[in-house]
Order: sequence, then structure tokens, then C-alpha cells
Amino acid sequence: MENFDYIVIGSGQAGIPLVFSLAKQGKVALVEKSFLGGTCVNNGCTPTKAYVASARRMWDALHGDELGIEIPCGAKANLEKIKARKDKLVHESRSGIEKGISNNEQITLYRGEAHFLSNYQVQVGETILTAKNIFINVGARAVVPSEYQDIPFYTNENILELTDLPEHLIIVGGSYIGLEFGQMFSRFGSKVTIVERNGKLINREDQTVSDAVAEIMSSDGVNLLFNAVDIKVKGSAGEISLTVDGSEIKGSHLLLAIGRSPNTDTLQLGNTSIEVNNKNYIKVNDYCQTNVEGVFAIGDCNGEGAFTHTSYNDFQIVESFLLKENKRKISDRISTYGLFIDPPLGRIGMTKKEAIDKGYEVLVAYRPMSKISRAKEKGETLGFMEAVIDAKTNLFLGACIIGVGGDEIINGITNLMYAKKPYTMLRDSVHIHPTVSELIPTMLENLKPIDK
Repeated sequence: MENFDYIVIGSGQAGIPLVFSLAKQGKVALVEKSFLGGTCVNNGCTPTKAYVASARRMWDALHGDELGIEIPCGAKANLEKIKARKDKLVHESRSGIEKGISNNEQITLYRGEAHFLSNYQVQVGETILTAKNIFINVGARAVVPSEYQDIPFYTNENILELTDLPEHLIIVGGSYIGLEFGQMFSRFGSKVTIVERNGKLINREDQTVSDAVAEIMSSDGVNLLFNAVDIKVKGSAGEISLTVDGSEIKGSHLLLAIGRSPNTDTLQLGNTSIEVNNKNYIKVNDYCQTNVEGVFAIGDCNGEGAFTHTSYNDFQIVESFLLKENKRKISDRISTYGLFIDPPLGRIGMTKKEAIDKGYEVLVAYRPMSKISRAKEKGETLGFMEAVIDAKTNLFLGACIIGVGGDEIINGITNLMYAKKPYTMLRDSVHIHPTVSELIPTMLENLKPIDK
């Protein structure tokens, strides 16, 4: 048995910074069954955004004529080169983590899958580790329903290993992962069909946002099929057939983007007192503590966020707690996220529907990108910006910007919401001209009530 001050299971975006922080206080065991860096580095943010960038270059090459640029030979996506660029970026990030760990004498890396023997004992291979402080950072994976188990399929992980473009990529699921992959492969040259069981894309969003996303996807040639409740699938490699409500769709490749499930099922938590909810997410309090003293769950596996930024914030919360500062907690976090299609969606706080359902008296500010000069000058007028304001306090309840620069521009409103400052502060500010964000103050001059 190996004794440590701390054990960290999983090397994702919460686990890695925590490991280096804990190493300043004592001996740390880090357990990782796969590549260091977790989802973000290996098959999430880094690789997919590299692909999004390549897809954008493809779009630019094919739309030069709209801005007076003639490109006679057009463009062709070389997926092998796109993948090689992605692999280089991933390797650089992963290598940096590996070097940092190997150079730190306080950290011992164990390769293998961990499972609990008791509340404070973890087995990896033939080795048993013990510590009074354990941090679970095992992440999540793609949901694969039983009806797809015997059919050749891809998830967000292995589709990034393709070197030949799919002739026709069928995607089941019309939310973040499905939309990003759908647009990029359509831009690369594949035929793409997205099959969504709900009546709109990104079901958590307001209808106006879903409609704008659908318009963007359709403009890139992506076929959208909604209300696909009855789906039957059959086929073999290169020949996939989906029957959706009686209609058949034939494709060459199938991507499942239905949802995510926590990787807690491999931990053998039945050997412990650690509690999980009905979806197998580990229950935690405001400081990422489980019900077992000294055991924490951070990142996607605690169900309190599904993004790299929330995972990193979990690390910040735990570090603050361990230092007895308690300056951070989960309940202080404002929901914010991006959809990295092109143009992107940036979202902070509540949707209109959420605000109304919670009983707020709502004022809404809205401006289409087609009425923003910089967007018109760029030739990118799809989308809109919108803010949801509490009529009683003048505080932002939420906002979304879907359009050119939306994923970056939204952070200005994020800062204002954390500062708990009224919308008038942004309305009365002077922004740089000509920019897209300069129209946010203008938009905020025209608040309108919304019917409940």
C-alpha cells in the first residue's frame, strides 16, 4: 500500500491545476487511465476548435467573390493535413503537462483505471493507494444507447481520427457537439444530415436562438430533421441506414451526439459511502465536497457544469476551501457557455423563458446583426444580440450574442453581471467604432417589455 497526502483521480481541467497546487503542500498521487489533459486537451476544446478554424478557412476560400475576391480554383479540404495540425496542437499541450509532472518530485503518476476499495483506498492495477484527501475528476463520455451498440458509429472522440472525409455524415443530436461537427464537416465537403428528436436545435435555448442557429446551419448546406422520435438504425461500415418515422436516410458515417454520461460507473463507488444522484453524478455541496469527509468531486462528474471553464472554477473553489479562504463556491457561478459554430453563440445567465418562468418582470433589448455596420462590412450578418433585464432592479438576468464575435463579446456582459451593476452602466459607456460590440449600448437604449 502506498500512502499519500492527496490522491487525484483524473487529469482533466480541474485535476491538473489542483495536482500542482496540492504538490506545494504534500505528496500527491495522480491517476490517469488515458492521455493526460482530459477531454479538453485530447478530444474536446483544443482539437475541435482547431477543426473549426480549418473549416473557417474553407468558408473564406469559397466566399471570396462576395467581397470582390476571385479565387478561380476554389478550395479542397485535406483532412489528413487538418488532423496532423490538430495532433500537433494536442501533443504540445499534453507534453507540457507531462513535463510539469515529471519534473515535480512531489507528484507520482499512476497509469491505469482507478476504483475504490473503501472511502480512502483506491486501487490502480496491482497497487493500492491511500490518502485522507481524495479528489475525483473522472469526467464524462458520450452516451451510446443500446440500439446503436452493434452499428459502426463515431463519437466526438474517434471521429477526430478520420483521415478521409465522410461522403454523407449522419449526426444524431442537434446540440453543441452535433452542430459543431455538422458545420465543420459540411464545410470540408461532406454531405451532412442532423437528426434531432426535439422540435428545435439546442432545446434549452429560446426559440429565436434555435431558429438563428438553424438558419446558420442551413446556410452551410446542413440538412436538418426535427421531431425524430422513432429512429431505427442498421448497417455496416460505410453503409448506414436510419429510418426516422418511416423515412429512410442513407449515409456513410454515423456520429452520436445525444448527450454525455459521467465516468463514475468504473469507480466501484458501491465500496464507499459516496453518494450519487439518479444519473450517476456525484453529489457535492457548494465547495465540491461529497458526503464523505475529505473526498471531493470536481469537473463534469459532479453534474454542476459541463464545460472547461466550470471545471477550472471547481479547482479554484476547492483550492480556496483547502486554504480555508472559502472565497468561492458553486452557487456564486453564473451559467455561461458558447456554441462554437461560425458565427458563434455566446450565452450568459437566463434565457427569456427561464426569466419569465421564475416570475421576473422582464425587459428585452434586441438588435439583429443585419443592422450592425461592422457586421455588414464583414459580410457576416447572420444572427442577433439580445439582453434580458430585470425591470425592477435594472440588472442583467441574461444575454446572448449569436453572430460574428459573439463568443468573445459576451464576456463584457459577463463581467457586468458578476459586478452586479445595472445595464445602464453599459448603455452609457462609449465603445470603439467601428465594432460589433459598440451596438450593445445602442441596443440597450430600446428596452421593451415581454408578455408573460
